[in-house]
Formats: sequence, C-alpha cells, structure tokens
Amino acid sequence: MIREFASYYKGSMRLFALDFACSTIFGFLELAFPIAVAIFIERILPSEDIYLVLAAGLGLCAVYLVNAGLTYIVNYWGHALGIRIETEMRRQAFRHLQKLSFSYYDRTKMGHLLARVTKDLEQIGELAHHGPEDLFMAMITFFGAMILMVLIHVELAIAICAIAPAIIWFTTRYGRRMETAWQRILNSVGDFNTRIEDNIGGIRVVQAFTNEDHERRLFEIENEAYRKAKLGAYKYLAASASSLYLSSRSVQIVAMVLGSYFVIQGELSNGGFVGFVLLIGVFTRPIEKVIAVLESYTNGIAGFRRYLDFLATEPDIQDGPDAKDMPFPKGRIRYENVSFGYADKGLVLNNVNLEIEPGENVAFVGTSGAGKTTLCSLLPRFYEVTSGRITIDGMDIREATVQSLRRHIGIVQQDTFLFGSTFRENIAYGNLSASEDEIIEATKRAHLWDLIEGLPDGLDTLVGERGLRMSGGQRQRVSIARIFLKNPPIVIFDEATSSLDTETEKEIQISLSELAKGRTTLTISHRLSAVRQADKIFVVGQQGIIEQGNHLELIERKGFYYKLNSTQFGSLENVMVGC
Repeated sequence: MIREFASYYKGSMRLFALDFACSTIFGFLELAFPIAVAIFIERILPSEDIYLVLAAGLGLCAVYLVNAGLTYIVNYWGHALGIRIETEMRRQAFRHLQKLSFSYYDRTKMGHLLARVTKDLEQIGELAHHGPEDLFMAMITFFGAMILMVLIHVELAIAICAIAPAIIWFTTRYGRRMETAWQRILNSVGDFNTRIEDNIGGIRVVQAFTNEDHERRLFEIENEAYRKAKLGAYKYLAASASSLYLSSRSVQIVAMVLGSYFVIQGELSNGGFVGFVLLIGVFTRPIEKVIAVLESYTNGIAGFRRYLDFLATEPDIQDGPDAKDMPFPKGRIRYENVSFGYADKGLVLNNVNLEIEPGENVAFVGTSGAGKTTLCSLLPRFYEVTSGRITIDGMDIREATVQSLRRHIGIVQQDTFLFGSTFRENIAYGNLSASEDEIIEATKRAHLWDLIEGLPDGLDTLVGERGLRMSGGQRQRVSIARIFLKNPPIVIFDEATSSLDTETEKEIQISLSELAKGRTTLTISHRLSAVRQADKIFVVGQQGIIEQGNHLELIERKGFYYKLNSTQFGSLENVMVGC
C-alpha cells in the first residue's frame, strides 16, 4: 500500500525534490542554535568584545532569515505538492465514478461517495505533504542532535540515547488505535453527509408532512455518532501528546541532573552544558514530529485504504476484450431467453423472448413492479442480463462498446433530472456540439419554445437546482428536447408524459410520433391511452411477457390487458373508444 501511495509522487518529482531539499537544509540549520549558544558562552563572552558579540548576533539573524525563507518554501510548495496529488486522486476517483454501473449506485449511499472524493482525499493530501517531509526532518534533527551531543560529552549522550527507545515506544503506542478511530470518523462522515443530503433534497416532503422534529432527531443521532467518533480519536491523540510532554521533560531533567554532575566533576564546561541542554529540545522535537506524522498518517492512511477499496470496485458493465463500435443500427431488437434478477430480490424477468422490427413503435404495459423499466434498462446495458442475450441488428449488445451502444439509444426517464444550469446547457446535453438553431428547433418540437421565448434570459435562464423552479411537465419537455437533439435511431420513453396535463400530453404525443418516424421506439406507460396506437403492445407480468399484440387484438382476447383497460376506462364501450 505504501508503494501504491508513493507512485502518486512520480509526476511531481521536481516539487518533491525542492520540498525535501529545503526541509533537509532547514533541519541542519535548526541544529546550529545550541552549538552557537555553547560557542557564545565559552569563547565570545569571555573575550568581552562587543563587536564580536554583534557579529555573532548578525550571523544568527542570517541563519534565521534563511530558515524563514525555507519555511515559506516548505509550507507553500509542500502543500502545493499535496494538493497536486490530491487533485490527481480526485480526478481518478471521478473517472471511476463515471464507469461504475447502476447497481453500484443502487446499493451505495451518496454521502459515502461524497466523503470519498472530499474528506478522504483532503486527509490524503495532508499526508502526501507532511508525511515524508516531517519524517525525514525528524530523522535529520534526531540523529544530528545525537551526534552533536556525543561530540559535547559521550557519557551523557549515551545516557540520553539509552532511554530514547522507551520514549519513542511510549509516545507512539496509540498509533494503531488512532487509525481505527479515524476509520470510524470517515465512516461517520459518510453517514453524516447522507443525512444532510437526504434532508436538503427532500425538504419539500419534510415540510409538507411537518416532520421537521423527526428529521432533527435523526440528524442528532448521526451528529452524536460523529462527535463520539472524533472524541475517540482525540482521546488517543491527547494521550500521545501527554506522553510526549512527560517524556521530553523527563529527558530534560535527566540531562540537567547528570550534566550538572559532570560540570561539578570538571568533565563538562558551562557552555557545553548549556548547549547540551538546548540540544535536548532539538533531540525531542523529532518525536513531536513523529506524533504529528502519526496523526496525519492515521488520518491519511485510513482515507487511502477507502480510496483504494473504491478504485478496486469493478464496474458490473464493462467492454469485453473484443468489443467494437456498433455501426449505425436499423433498429431490429431481439430478446432471446433473457433472464435478470437483482442481487437482493431474485429473478425479476425469466426467459423473456420478444422481437421488435426496425422502425416499429412498441409499448410495455403492466402492473407496477412487473419489470417494464428493468426490461428496457437491459437494452442500453444499465444492467447486465443474468442469462440469455439481447441483439440489435443481430449483434449481441455485449460485443459492442458501451459508449457506441448508448450513443444510438435515447432515453426519457420517468424521474427527469436537470442540472442546476441553464435551459441551453440542459438541452444541449443531448448533443454537446449542437448549434443554436438546432437547440431552438429541439425546443420547438418538444413544445418548450413558447415558455423559453417569454423568459427575460431565454435559453440562458437558470432552471434552478435539479430544475425545481420548473413544473414537472416543463422538466419532462426539457428531457424530451434533449432526445430530439440527440436524434438516435432507438428511443425509450419511460413514462415520458406521466407529468403532463391531458392537453400538453396530446401535443407531446404528436411530437413523439414525429420523432418515432423511421426509428424504433419503446414506450413504457401506465396510461393505456398513450399506447393504443402502438404497433405492438407487450404486457409484462410476473417474470416476463404474458401477452403481446396491438390494442384491438389484446382487447379481443379479453386477457390481462383487457382487465387493465377495464380498470382504467370502465365499460367495454369506453374500452373501445379510440380503437
């Protein structure tokens, strides 16, 4: 895992070298002060030369100015290094999100996904900057201080170094528990984000049912879990900090007592004694750095584990090794012995066989939950068939690249999603290279142009977050305009007119009929009035197709479709209206 983490430095080696070099110089210069003080006491003060004292002071000022410059470089460019790595990881995470299948999003909370590309990667970025740099600086100052202490007085240095392993163990023994605690924090952040997102996204439902108190209670549960998780981590962090403080002060006491003994014995000069005591501070500071690294390591590595687990998630839908671009299809579709089931629900479709001719307008009807949408979702490979196969013009859809397959299929879904941008950008999503005239023509064919034309900013009017400033019918007409703009040979309408009033539905049906000319069209609808003119109607029941034919044929059979019509329209006379 550390090797994997280190691989992200490859594109930033110059920045990494600059940061490391400056950190190294800074670490060595930090060792200069205790030695300078020792020399000052032993040689400069006895000389009583004020000019020499001023010269020494100016020399130290120069050292500190250099260190100040190095501190700026390390802090700014070091963080730039961490941000660059964080940005690259976020780019990879986002690309991976685009590849994951519907089934992954079905079973994953959105708050956890957001935490992976925000909170987790922020922690990883901090580790990328501070981890190697602080650890290397700690090693330089630790061993540098040790060598200088040996040069000042060997026995005293050996005594201090002998207790160093115990100090390091004492102050770092909470590392594993801290990593576990930060893992819990990151999980809590995901739950926390999910709760906030659900509440904000469903605020209209919350207020409509006056369930604000209920939502506050649910929020308090997640908020309290987050608080406890963070307190658990900081308990170990506080224990480490307390241990470090006690250990460093213990070392100073040992140095002062033993050093005083050697001074009394005449084995250590006063300047050497002061310099040695000051070096104790330099000697223990790396341990503080180790604690800081330990904190950033536990935070970052917990996030990095989750990041690697996320990248290791294989998309359910992938191009096969021999996949090729699907040529522009005529639109003949066949389902051959197709079965499909969700992981947690068992089979939804069982051994389905159907055929749709090029340019044919077919409809799928049936009770809610029968599998109509699922059946059509298999065609663009939003889900993968469990067994059997689906072909377009004789080509198994699994032999085509996913992008080329979906390029030829247009979908207007029941739940219309709009981006929080302008009408222009939402409509142009159907064809990102479309011209102004093409966009306007698409809005006219979707009966949306009159609305847009009357707005002060026209096509550049913002639709609001998820289009919530628009009516349901207006949102669906934007979605329909996208399909007009995409102009695919195969079109799927999943309850495309379900939110429209009767008059508007008639207008849209005229537009959809125009769009359907020369194209294969699959319509899913609960409103049977919308499917009467279909060339073929498939009635979907439990685990498959139970009836098929046109409206008149199915009425004459007096089967399940006849019963659905009777439920919606009443008497036989009403059933036959429009036939």
